Amino acid sequence: MNAALKASQTMLARILDRVFPKIPDFFSMLSEQNRKVAHTVDLLVEYMEHDGPEVADALKLDVHEADLIKARNLHELNDAFSTPIDREDIYRAIMALDDIVVYCKTTVHEMDVLGVKPDPFMREISQGIKDGVEALAKGFALLGSKPADAAQYADAARKAERRAEKQYRIALSTLFEGGDYVNMFKRREIYRHLTNAAHHMAQGANTLHDIVVKIS
Repeated sequence: MNAALKASQTMLARILDRVFPKIPDFFSMLSEQNRKVAHTVDLLVEYMEHDGPEVADALKLDVHEADLIKARNLHELNDAFSTPIDREDIYRAIMALDDIVVYCKTTVHEMDVLGVKPDPFMREISQGIKDGVEALAKGFALLGSKPADAAQYADAARKAERRAEKQYRIALSTLFEGGDYVNMFKRREIYRHLTNAAHHMAQGANTLHDIVVKIS
């Protein structure tokens, strides 16, 4: 192949890329972000079990990596000429997943600052978040190939959020039976951060379900 032919083919490829820009693989990108969130939540559960500074440091590093993935996904979304699914749904999914990570970080940070040690309620709520995020990861992984099968995992994530919310209410009712008000308010803050993470997990599940309905 001579140089002139190569140059003309290169020019044609550039023109086609401008007219028909490639669509980023948002299904894979969301799945990757969800896997990173699942890993962060795994570290949260581990922290609730062992309360070690090494786990806290690993979680902070994981949060940083998750933030990089979120930023990349948002950048790709902003620059995308078109998207395989509703643009707003992609944005909602990216932000819901990121909010889970943010509340994991806030939980561990404030437990350290306030000197709060993990208790059984924190462990139960964290486990509920873990179960839900794992279900989300399975659901988002199916969007590009078997979207109809992803709906069951959205339902599983919502059920996990309801279990976490139930533990949160039990935790509050038990907490305010005592008289150590300083401890009460400290622990209530931690419970709230955890349940906020669970609520954003449910938002991710709702977004997953909306996507399934639209493309199935």
